[in-house]
Amino acid sequence: MDSRQSEDGQLIRRRRACLACGRRFTTFERLEEVPLTVLKRSGDREPFDSTKVVAGLELATKGRPVAADDLDRIAAAVEESLRLEGNEITSDLVGRAVLEHLRELDVVAAVRFASVYKEFDDLADFERELAELMGPSRLTEATEPKRH
Repeated sequence: MDSRQSEDGQLIRRRRACLACGRRFTTFERLEEVPLTVLKRSGDREPFDSTKVVAGLELATKGRPVAADDLDRIAAAVEESLRLEGNEITSDLVGRAVLEHLRELDVVAAVRFASVYKEFDDLADFERELAELMGPSRLTEATEPKRH
């Protein structure tokens, strides 16, 4: 008889009528999500947890001009993009997805995140990451002395 979607789009309310007796009733339908599993470097498997993504983002953006809403938005975008990859994803894929989204928000925070995620050992690792984040021409501009 009538169908309406909830405001958040996660629920459909349907008003129905029994074909045999004509009695009216309401049903609610929810989207059933298949759990997203993360395959860790150790070989362990665990359910994807967006609060871990937010916690990592909070550490990377500490002291940076980044709003908490931005971190929640990135975590949701990361989860959405990972779901497109399948039901089981690697922790490396999670890290790359977070880094890609964080790079657009704050380059300094992205370098901080990359230093932990990619396990930087020395200054050369930071330089490589900066070159990748900024592109070769922007890195040269940032490191060359300004001529007046």
